[in-house]
Amino acid sequence: MEDRGWEQVDFVLVTGDAYVDHHSFGTAIIGRVLESRGYKVAVLSQPDYKSADDFKRFGKPRLGFLINSGVVDSMVNHYSVFKRRRRTDEYSPGGKPGKRPDRAVIVYSNRAREAYKDVPVIIGGIEASLRRLGHYDYWSDKVRRSILLDSKADLLIYGMGERAVTEIAEALDAGIAVRDITWIRGTCFRAADYDGDEYTVVLPDFQQIAEDKKAYCKSFVMAYRSNDHINGKRLVEKYGETLYVIQNQPQPPLSRQELDDIYELPYENRWHPVYDEAGGIPAFSEIEFSLVSSRGCFGGCSFCALTFHQGRQVRSRSKESLVREAEAMIKKKNFKGYIHDVGGPTANFRLPACRKQLKSGVCKDRDCLYPAPCRNMDIDHSDYLDVLRALRGLEGVKKVFIRSGIRYDYVMADQDSTFLRELCKYHVSGTLKVAPEHISERVLYCMRKPSKEVFISFAERYKQINRQLGLKQYLIPYLISSHPGSRLEDAVELALFLKEYGFVPDQVQDFYPTPATLSTCMYYTEMDPFTMKPVYVAKNLEEKRMQRALIHYHKPENRDIVIKALKRAGREDLISVLLCARGKKHESNQRIHKTHSGKRKTVQKRQGKTSDSDRRDSSAKRRHR
Repeated sequence: MEDRGWEQVDFVLVTGDAYVDHHSFGTAIIGRVLESRGYKVAVLSQPDYKSADDFKRFGKPRLGFLINSGVVDSMVNHYSVFKRRRRTDEYSPGGKPGKRPDRAVIVYSNRAREAYKDVPVIIGGIEASLRRLGHYDYWSDKVRRSILLDSKADLLIYGMGERAVTEIAEALDAGIAVRDITWIRGTCFRAADYDGDEYTVVLPDFQQIAEDKKAYCKSFVMAYRSNDHINGKRLVEKYGETLYVIQNQPQPPLSRQELDDIYELPYENRWHPVYDEAGGIPAFSEIEFSLVSSRGCFGGCSFCALTFHQGRQVRSRSKESLVREAEAMIKKKNFKGYIHDVGGPTANFRLPACRKQLKSGVCKDRDCLYPAPCRNMDIDHSDYLDVLRALRGLEGVKKVFIRSGIRYDYVMADQDSTFLRELCKYHVSGTLKVAPEHISERVLYCMRKPSKEVFISFAERYKQINRQLGLKQYLIPYLISSHPGSRLEDAVELALFLKEYGFVPDQVQDFYPTPATLSTCMYYTEMDPFTMKPVYVAKNLEEKRMQRALIHYHKPENRDIVIKALKRAGREDLISVLLCARGKKHESNQRIHKTHSGKRKTVQKRQGKTSDSDRRDSSAKRRHR
């Protein structure tokens, strides 16, 4: 501040992450966007939250505190699905945990209020966005009220907040009191009353959803159907007699030009030098040489929070903007010639699902891809191919990988196989990872994922094209165990499928109930909120372990629990099938696994990649997304 001649900052931007000045981190984007509009911004990264002293470090901000927990929800960051404390924090110096509190947004907001009582407090980011209304909280196993109330903040920004935070800054700068800023889209505020109209939907009272699971389902569906900027409505949730949380309609997604402008702001593209001694920020290694191509996702997976945060309308950056960023990346000393990723929530989504969305918004009662691709969908990979071809044609680029995930059902719906052929030929690092998540129809229905036949067809087509190209590349599935709808017999069915087709999954994730997802609503209520029909949920710890072990039935350490699971499922006949350590099928399967691993390491060494990097991608980057 002294070097810049600042006597007072306009905003103090508080975050639970270490500061990385890169556009994959929301804190950096918000700070740079405000800076580009002439505001003075100070970043308070991982402050000492045990007192208010650290929140006074930059003095009293002229316009307000802007608070987020970081890229990842602080509770997800801290705890595994079994509620065990994680040993590392990928977003802290050297990966060491303990730099942020549980429920960071609430703690930081209260400390900011303690530091300066009359300074506006605005909260945002993923933790605030998904808790903007009454929600089920997995860690306390109860329905909690809006985080806007518990944090005592003045405003809450939900979704991608660049436009909303700019409008708030302009209003505050014009002298408008924060309590009067009630019109901005993409925000929530408190009120003692409200004016009802045709654009307002009144949700069930908080007391109702806390006590009645059917009311909770009703509230979820109403909010789910109002999450589009065109056909979404203002939502009102009542607390007690005279307190309301009001959610304004969502902000429209940014245009391509707006995205280009934001992603080309003058980021340093590195962590702050103060972290050098600790070894830097581990999460940065996965995105340092990656390009963010798009936002939003029309995939509609039940367990994904993107529907509530980024929305279902996809927007993307221009080819020219991505090329300019890649050219700057090539000049960095530690660039080895490999662009690690060109993608977003779903790499091969670059445009809205259909033209109808641009005029009428997303469908309230239909999914774009489930149970099958909509007949109105524009299935076209040409724009993405154009970007990939431009990037791999740059001098200094040896290889462009796609590691943020593709929707294989969208690929299979494309009558033109050019994308899949070029994907295999140019953009796979020996192994392609896709996410069928399960193969049981009952579970896939709850997940809103395509049938196993689509995955089988894709696997066969992928194998065929690689054979035609003379390449030995493999396919590894991501899977989720214990998802709502999954019984023990469904886990057995999945194990038999993996055995039959020789798939040995690297990564198995137990279903993690995070706020605001459809799957979490099912987990809590044990109902499908759209039909109100019962849904089976595995909540017993032993059964959850059994379902997970069945997916990794081949591991010796899982032998006893797999036998127990098969007996409980009444399938003792399968013990010899799945666990015949000396049987021909089992030995063949193990050889497949070893061959795949060996080949993958050979390919990675040849391309300058390491197995350590691959392992980091399968964990840290999935959580980052």
